[in-house]
Amino acid sequence: MTLAPHHDGSALYVSDAAPALGDVVRVRLRIPEGYGPLDAVRTRSNPDHEPEWTDARRIGTVDGWDWWEAPLTVRNPRHGYRWMLRHADGRVEWLNQTGLHRIETLDAEDFALVAYPAPPAWLNEAVLYQVFPDRFARSAQADTHPTPEWAIPATWSDPVDPVMPARSQQFYGGDIQGIIDKLDHLVSLGVNLLYLTPVFPAESNHRYDASTFDRIDPLLGGDDAYVRLIEAAHARGIRVIGDLTSNHSGDSHEWFRAAYANPGAPEEEFYYFTDEGNTEYVSWLGYASLPKFDWSSEELRRRFVSGDDSVVAKWLNPPYNADGWRIDVANMTGRLGSVDLNAEVRQLLRETMLRINPDAILLGESTNDAASDLQGDGWHGAMTYPSFTRPLWGWLSEPTGTPYQDADGAEVTESWFFGQPIGGIPRYTAREFADAVTRFTAGIPWRVRLGNMQPLDTHDTGRFATNAAPGAIPVAVGLSLTMPGLPVVFAGDEFGLTGADGEASRTPMPWGTESEPAVAERIALYRDLIALRTAHPALQTGGFRWVHIDDDGVAFVRESADETLLVLAARGDTDASIPAGSLPGAASAEALFGDAMLAVSEDGAVLLSAEGPAFAVWTLPGVDAPPTSAEPEVAEVSRGVVDAGDVTPADEVKAS
Repeated sequence: MTLAPHHDGSALYVSDAAPALGDVVRVRLRIPEGYGPLDAVRTRSNPDHEPEWTDARRIGTVDGWDWWEAPLTVRNPRHGYRWMLRHADGRVEWLNQTGLHRIETLDAEDFALVAYPAPPAWLNEAVLYQVFPDRFARSAQADTHPTPEWAIPATWSDPVDPVMPARSQQFYGGDIQGIIDKLDHLVSLGVNLLYLTPVFPAESNHRYDASTFDRIDPLLGGDDAYVRLIEAAHARGIRVIGDLTSNHSGDSHEWFRAAYANPGAPEEEFYYFTDEGNTEYVSWLGYASLPKFDWSSEELRRRFVSGDDSVVAKWLNPPYNADGWRIDVANMTGRLGSVDLNAEVRQLLRETMLRINPDAILLGESTNDAASDLQGDGWHGAMTYPSFTRPLWGWLSEPTGTPYQDADGAEVTESWFFGQPIGGIPRYTAREFADAVTRFTAGIPWRVRLGNMQPLDTHDTGRFATNAAPGAIPVAVGLSLTMPGLPVVFAGDEFGLTGADGEASRTPMPWGTESEPAVAERIALYRDLIALRTAHPALQTGGFRWVHIDDDGVAFVRESADETLLVLAARGDTDASIPAGSLPGAASAEALFGDAMLAVSEDGAVLLSAEGPAFAVWTLPGVDAPPTSAEPEVAEVSRGVVDAGDVTPADEVKAS
């Protein structure tokens, strides 16, 4: 890769990541010395859909990079901007979140400042551990809980049955006390955020068909057990978030039962009944057990979200004191044909949480392209797959073709790939992996990207390890913990569990195997990489810059003023040459993880070499940048169409 101008949303380049409307934010651009010559560097914003331009000033040159700075007045809650570079020969280049371009770029892919309330700072420090309660741990108390009528009982050692009805009704009986008993395992891994899939009463093992949101399932231990779990987790420095289904309830839910076949009931407006007798209704993807909420109902909004005694508020308040919510099927919530109330619902959720506990987080499930919903007005981040998980599978998988059963009992040999009927797992190069990450994060503000969940797999997917290429597990785990985003460990990944699809992955935890060599090695891998992320704040909030991409591997830096982390990831043997000037201070690099060679040539180029698969991390000095310039409180701007040639040539601007 050749040296190119760079900007991202980190503190190196943006003076205030949490501005208010009307604030002036200083943004910086880093340009390789000698790039050009340039007649002008400017920002182009589009507030109220009318272009606005500000001039950048060159404020100094450090370590072979020219630094430019421009003021931006934040005029909209999402204030997008890009950089324009005018060369002396008349060429114009544009820099946005997809990179450098010769032609004009899309507003949707601009960098963006977000003036909505910022997420709590702890979100950036979090490593999330996901638990599926029925399969995590079964305490002695679980034996006192009667098996529900809907359940197909299973012992802890029984294999998962992926065929209906067992797929949703096989019942292992894991409970909240079992989770409490295993909290020290989470502490030993170094995770500090626990996410539980639903814990409300239901008629399935997954509990996404809640019969009420007003109490914790007695099969899990009830409300008291939930209080004890959160208190015990907090005592260990672990926060806890729950899971809410805002798109639908179960057909056994008390609200739905009050309205079903009962025209005129107050709750009938909560759902989309389609006949006069309230016996036919819209449901999630046609599953009758999951009737869809109608968010045009003000009473539904009050009971679910906005009221002081609402579902959202209750579990954030004492005595429960949960630390936030993950919202199931957030992408479909409030949406049906011509109706789109999604923004209203997510904003209402955010407003309530800010009122009840401004230190709580709000994550939405949006499993495909989520950019339009991830602009900072609601979700702090999302459980979304195309910006990391799916491209990682495409690059680091080697499908085995091992047959498995689907929900209907049919034998399948095509590897499961996120429900997409494309013939199994696609085969990506490292370059295509990087391209996909760039494409699907380009429309998301940096601050929100840092909150996006970054799992290898979840309770809804097969496990990555099922089809991982030989030696690829450390590469995949390493990437999840070093790239921008919220790392996620689905319980069992650290034990090396496999599963062909979302049901087969919900395997009971194999407690007692921790000392087996293969399991101990995998647990140690997770522990070491989580410790690496925790010890280096640059991996949490530092900037992100690709420094090498080819078909076999990638290298990137996470950088801040205090430290730079250089990361190499490769599926096979790799030799990477990074241009001189790209990594100032590389001569003093110290290896932190992995087995790879770093050398610096006489001209300053950096050579990385490893026998693959490989994942390696080095620490380098932080980025040395010029001191901030004194800017006026109100930025000088131009509006509308401007001739780029009208600006003052850079050579005539005095560096501060």
